[in-house]
Amino acid sequence: MLQRGQPRPAVLAGLWYPSDPSRLSAMVQDYLRDAAPSPSAAPAAIVSPHAGYRYSGPTAGVAWSAAALRRPRRVIIVGPAHRVGFRGVSAGDFSSYRCPLGDIPVDRAAIAALDAEGLVTCVAEAHEEEHCIEIMLPFLAATFGTSVPMVPLLVGRATNAEVAAVLDRVVTPEDLLVVSTDLSHFLPYDVARQRDLATLDGVSRGETARLEGETACGFRGLAATLELASRRDWRVEILDYKNSGDTAGDRGRVVGYGAAALVPTPAL
Repeated sequence: MLQRGQPRPAVLAGLWYPSDPSRLSAMVQDYLRDAAPSPSAAPAAIVSPHAGYRYSGPTAGVAWSAAALRRPRRVIIVGPAHRVGFRGVSAGDFSSYRCPLGDIPVDRAAIAALDAEGLVTCVAEAHEEEHCIEIMLPFLAATFGTSVPMVPLLVGRATNAEVAAVLDRVVTPEDLLVVSTDLSHFLPYDVARQRDLATLDGVSRGETARLEGETACGFRGLAATLELASRRDWRVEILDYKNSGDTAGDRGRVVGYGAAALVPTPAL
């Protein structure tokens, strides 16, 4: 069983994305190179999907190409716990996350500070096979290298306010916040597209009323980030929308993917 302080293995390599470093690097670089459009300025946060790369890779490439407009001190990743239930927010208190492109170090001191304040715990088994953080890491490594540390956060049974409190405490202006979420799941193509575009329209206006499990699996992290955006005067720019029917799946049951950038409003 995975223990705190140990490396967290790359359990999806060879399944959801290539395990061969050369092939993986070429794939991710293709997604980044083909990405368009870009935000109006370097973002403080991005929203990126977390499915297998053949499905969500093009949209993730748009989000991460926006992130590349600046080099952050750290990358804070927040996403939903899909496999193991727990109360609150669990920080991945591991020495690093293994990735075929190089191991990504974890800022364990930041996690210890959050833990000491009662804002997070570490439910190690929730991170063991979870995909929403791991699927971000080849993009992180390709964009920033493997020397930029990260703070991995999984959201369990928590309120939006509880997640927002964690993000408000840990995210500094020198960091990049990454919200890992897909949109609707397993709807017919046209129904999914209509629902997802309505969700993204609300997100663009900072609205959280439409955000629930049926509209975005990472809805709590997304809602908390919109709360943070309101406090810090970030504006939301929607950069891309596709679903699996546009990429590699059939159109009978699709999953939606959105990319967004949250850009600080310039001071007057």
